[in-house]
Amino acid sequence: MEGVKKGDLIKVIDKSAEELHQKIDMHRYLMATILDKKVSEKRLNHVLLPDSHCELRLKKGIKETIDVLENTRKAFKSKRLEALRKKLTEVLIEPE
Repeated sequence: MEGVKKGDLIKVIDKSAEELHQKIDMHRYLMATILDKKVSEKRLNHVLLPDSHCELRLKKGIKETIDVLENTRKAFKSKRLEALRKKLTEVLIEPE
């Protein structure tokens, strides 16, 4: 794994572990709430859907931005815009 530093890998692992802990905490809360019958189906959907909906909106916005930058790259010959387009593309295809 040339070019990859141990410290960078540790940061990625730490971030992944933190995200897993957050999801476990959310799961624990949801299960406890469901078992106590304190939540309606409407409330459950409200708790579960915002993140996925927000993520889809963000991905759609990034894709649209990439498309605009791609379509205007010949009109605006800017290295900064090219770098931005490439970076956004990497962010969009980066595995979660």
